[in-house]
Amino acid sequence: MMRIAGWLLLLTALLLGSSAAAQSTPDFRGDPSLPAPEFVTGLDWLNVPAPLTLSDLRGKVLLLDFWTYGCINCIHMIPTLQQLEAKYGDALAIIGVHSAKFIGEGKTGNLRQIVQRYGLTHPVINDVDFKVWQQYSVRAWPTFVLVDPLGNLFAQQAGEIPFDAFDKVIGGMIAQFDGENAIDRTPLPIRLEGADVPASALAYPGKVLADAQGGRLFIADSSHNRLIIADLRTDEVLDVIGSGAVGLTDGDYASATFRKPQGMVLHNDTLYVADTQNHAIRAVDLLRRTVTTAAGTGEQSYDRAASGSARETALASPWDIAAGDGDELYIAMAGLHQIWRFNLATDTVSWLVGSGREGLLDAPFESAELAQPSSLVYRDGVLYFADSESSTIRAADLTNRTVTTLAGTVRNDLFDFGDKDGGAGDSRLQHPLGVALGADGLLYIADTYNNKIKQIDPAQRQISTLFGQGGEGGFRDGDAAAAAFDEPGGLAYANGTLFVADTNNGVLRAIDLTAGTVRTISFPNPAALQIADQVTVVGGNSAAGEALELPPQTVAPGAGQAELTLELPEGYKLNTLAPFSAEWSSDGAALQIADADRAQSMIAPANPITLPLTFATGSATLRGDLTIYYCEAVNESLCFIDRVALVVPVQVATEAANGVLILKRTITPPAPEPLK
Repeated sequence: MMRIAGWLLLLTALLLGSSAAAQSTPDFRGDPSLPAPEFVTGLDWLNVPAPLTLSDLRGKVLLLDFWTYGCINCIHMIPTLQQLEAKYGDALAIIGVHSAKFIGEGKTGNLRQIVQRYGLTHPVINDVDFKVWQQYSVRAWPTFVLVDPLGNLFAQQAGEIPFDAFDKVIGGMIAQFDGENAIDRTPLPIRLEGADVPASALAYPGKVLADAQGGRLFIADSSHNRLIIADLRTDEVLDVIGSGAVGLTDGDYASATFRKPQGMVLHNDTLYVADTQNHAIRAVDLLRRTVTTAAGTGEQSYDRAASGSARETALASPWDIAAGDGDELYIAMAGLHQIWRFNLATDTVSWLVGSGREGLLDAPFESAELAQPSSLVYRDGVLYFADSESSTIRAADLTNRTVTTLAGTVRNDLFDFGDKDGGAGDSRLQHPLGVALGADGLLYIADTYNNKIKQIDPAQRQISTLFGQGGEGGFRDGDAAAAAFDEPGGLAYANGTLFVADTNNGVLRAIDLTAGTVRTISFPNPAALQIADQVTVVGGNSAAGEALELPPQTVAPGAGQAELTLELPEGYKLNTLAPFSAEWSSDGAALQIADADRAQSMIAPANPITLPLTFATGSATLRGDLTIYYCEAVNESLCFIDRVALVVPVQVATEAANGVLILKRTITPPAPEPLK
């Protein structure tokens, strides 16, 4: 602790330019009596082919980032870490140690999605049981630990740390050890997650907005850093806003840039956008087809009592935006745990709800405590919002100026989460990110980490599950009993349909609330979504969303096999980067599949694909959930994904000629249309 305290004093001196720092050369050597603990074995590592050890990192400045992906302060630090990586290259090794707060965050599959969503290129450990956390005596998210090139602990500090502070210490450490010829710039063996999978048409879409009057659907294609406008009835892509590059550039649709845009709202002929990682509100003039910055400076704010001119006042990770009465807009300011007001008439912004202290406290606006509000809607003087880190749905009454909790725990405990329907205080949610208002006054909730869509009556404060399987989630269309989602983040309602930004599945879903069914939106003109110089996978059928039942077949008992033929149209071929995969199952003892054969994954397999089976007299049904990536054979810049469940009833009888099942999947790609 003495060494850590000394580092904090050193940082203060360096940043303030004190005379003490100027009189002596800082020593950036760690304490030899405090060697960094070796990483616990048996944990999942991402972005590398195999786990690393401290000896693998010897000769590099090592920065450990202890984080959890639902934490807004952790998200704030990602651009800083990327800036450090760009400046110091292979002299610096950053290792993300992901110690999950929520159950959903601890699953390696979900963490893999997040690593890709935020473009992390350094190794990440899934420290699901807090073993590395305990080794380093960490107490908060985020926490940073700095280890010198000799493997000795140098410093540890919790909270958001500015780039300049990191830069001075890391730069000083590299310079000192470079002078001793002790820096190793050999690149780490990085293998990025998802590097062999083509880009999808949408990349982790965060929010969606339905314009019933104008017949338009606005989609925040968040990790493509752009917005999509689609036809509300036909799903046709009407326009794309943003070049796809990361930036904060105003201009026309083709040249404007965003950085992880999220919530949107329409006001007259302007679409206002929460440009989250730019810490700004952008204004899209839908008539002039231009983008301007309406609020924010592009820098992150730490001022919880700020107010002033909209473009001169800094914001902090605005996650959603809602329209009130007249010229009032409301901003879910996730980074400050507050809700702000944006007055278009006076062109000013100011904080409105929440003290800025992260917590769950129902109280008057000035003293109420919020925890990362991430979605909000307005009706009749009340703002309803998803308070993500407290895992609750809450309401801010603009007349009485008080905050109340409608669903989830009512205790001021940010770890009191779960998956339970019922009344406020008894019900539990897990990091909800979306809320939408239906025509009947009901609220629809994206219970994100529970992978469910729920409904609440604000007057009764009773919440219930509508769709979703919970657990680890999935990707399946169908009725309420079958439909599955993967971390849905945004909702919008129009004309009896609930639109869902199914974030981790990279698609948009539509729920027919009358029929009680879910479908995956497949754009009829996918070429409109292609980003220049990028291979793009466009929409297909959801896994098991299209269940194709083949004619019954009879086979002989004993050892046998299924032979699957993939039929592609002329001019197409299987993708040579993304693997074909199949998950096979049987509902009866008459058809047995060895455990090793139940999951198949292969690059561009030859026809037919064989599956070893064992047959016994009787009947059973074979099911194969297929994921097939395919591309244009000549112009490989446009690729497609086909997801389908093949179902074949099987009768096993001694009089059958052989033990071979013949399966076939004929693929028909959507016809590309020119952008209108």
